[in-house]
Amino acid sequence: MDQSYLIKPLLDKEYPVISHGNGVYLYDVTGKKYLDGSSGAVTASIGHHVQAVIDAMADQASKVSFVYRSQFSSIPAEKLATKLSSITPGDINWSFFVNSGTEAVETAMKISIQYWQEVGKPDKNQIISRWKSYHGITIGALSLSGHADRRKRFEPLLEKSPVVEPPYCYRCPFNLEYPSCGLKCAEDLERAILEIGEENIAAFVAEPVIGAAAGAICPPDGYYQKIAEICKKHNILFIADEVMTGIGRTGKMFAMEHWHVTPDIICIGKGMSAGYTPIAATLVSEKIVESILKGSKVIMSGHTYSANPQSAAVALAVLEYIESQNLVSNGENLGDYLLQKLSQLKQTYSFIGDVRGKGLLLGMEIVADLASKYPYSQEKAVTPRLVELAQKNGLLIYPASAGIEGVGGDAVIIAPPLSINQQEMDELITILELTLNELQAEL
Repeated sequence: MDQSYLIKPLLDKEYPVISHGNGVYLYDVTGKKYLDGSSGAVTASIGHHVQAVIDAMADQASKVSFVYRSQFSSIPAEKLATKLSSITPGDINWSFFVNSGTEAVETAMKISIQYWQEVGKPDKNQIISRWKSYHGITIGALSLSGHADRRKRFEPLLEKSPVVEPPYCYRCPFNLEYPSCGLKCAEDLERAILEIGEENIAAFVAEPVIGAAAGAICPPDGYYQKIAEICKKHNILFIADEVMTGIGRTGKMFAMEHWHVTPDIICIGKGMSAGYTPIAATLVSEKIVESILKGSKVIMSGHTYSANPQSAAVALAVLEYIESQNLVSNGENLGDYLLQKLSQLKQTYSFIGDVRGKGLLLGMEIVADLASKYPYSQEKAVTPRLVELAQKNGLLIYPASAGIEGVGGDAVIIAPPLSINQQEMDELITILELTLNELQAEL
């Protein structure tokens, strides 16, 4: 290829050039096949080249692709909002459509602060979050993110929002064990609230299963129930960042359903359109919208492409396909199978410290020493090497951080499309085992 002027993640790296995709496979221009074991960035949840979605895309493009939301609504956007209202838990009935998960989180921040302004409590304007979290790359969303490596370059611009310890049982920040710990990690939210003052806090935000910042950390039973109780007790909104976990990824339509907890706001993205178009949403409860309806009647947020009919039509087709193919239950069943297989691999390879997650959002944490859980040095670059070896072998997996400080730890996420079948899953496991053998030889 001639000189490239495309800014890539690593400016001087040569990347394979993709040609096409089909089902759980991608093919580059040389003809090499890759099993998409990470759904891209945990996004392509229904697989590639799904004809029903392609048809919906073409049909809408033949009508109208763009209208501006302050001038018109559209049939696809209205239908998509109605569809989401029918599948969301509790009274979360309202949708604000944006273009990315980061924008969904930023919109949730704005709505939660505006809500308290509308009800006469403008001092409630801080949003708090956890360490070992990632909520997006813009300044607002990055301020919420407890992802040390991604924060450090922009630290002077960021708010000090991460103040709560994560539910990281493998490396408990309190050196306790579940269940005798009494869910100290959940109680840490109350500690933070008492330090800051509930009169100053608008909302608390958390990923139900922690993704890129921690390799699919899943909290123990009772954690989110206690979090919800603490938020209610202190009159603080609870925002669930389901950008990665939402729309079936964990074996439920929304991951918070595993714990029978309904937040006040849910952010979704990624699997909402399964990678077929840029779209995301901030889903808002009746309580919040009613207060704004009684007041200013305007949610102060929005983007040029918000609620555009082209993306809305595609996302609606994706949701209908997920339901018609029973992909949520397929993801749950094959997720259980994959977790069992990964747990077996953990017994084989001494560098696999922990296997965790829910549904088809699973993580492996890599350690230098099992007994001490001591990580490999950053200089060894174990995570990039594991991802590189897998890709060489025709398997895509997703890099993640690990370690209690968020630096110097290694983890990967395995999250194939919800549409994967048993034979393809066995192929994934076979290639992963080959890759782990190669990594073991190098380590």
